[in-house]
Amino acid sequence: MTIQKPIPNKSKHLQSQRRASDKIDYNREKPTFCLRFVDRSYCISSCNHEDKAAFSDTLVQMSQLTWNELRQAQRHGIGSEKIDRKSITRPIPSHITEDVTFLAFRFSGKKSMVGYRMKEMFHIIWFDRDFKLYDHG
Repeated sequence: MTIQKPIPNKSKHLQSQRRASDKIDYNREKPTFCLRFVDRSYCISSCNHEDKAAFSDTLVQMSQLTWNELRQAQRHGIGSEKIDRKSITRPIPSHITEDVTFLAFRFSGKKSMVGYRMKEMFHIIWFDRDFKLYDHG
């Protein structure tokens, strides 16, 4: 059995892929989102319908901006704030190293989704719907 190489798409409507030699500035990229490592105790499935809808709306809104634009946005709007790992009350997953910076983005009023960024990807770990994940000071 042989596997054929896919035929390159020559559509004028699709952006061409970058070459491996191109240097990528991930701050100029739009974010993508990962829910692979969500803590079951702080999962979106535990949120009410309004919070779930707000989360969906927030992802759509955030995905239209670059990381630079998100960094400049107000923290209680669509922007983020850094969360000190010592203030997090839940166990931190073992795959997350000490050098990782946690970020919180609001998704429903002041309720936040907390995770970390790697390149253009935001990995959501917790949905802090009851304000018990970290000290909100």
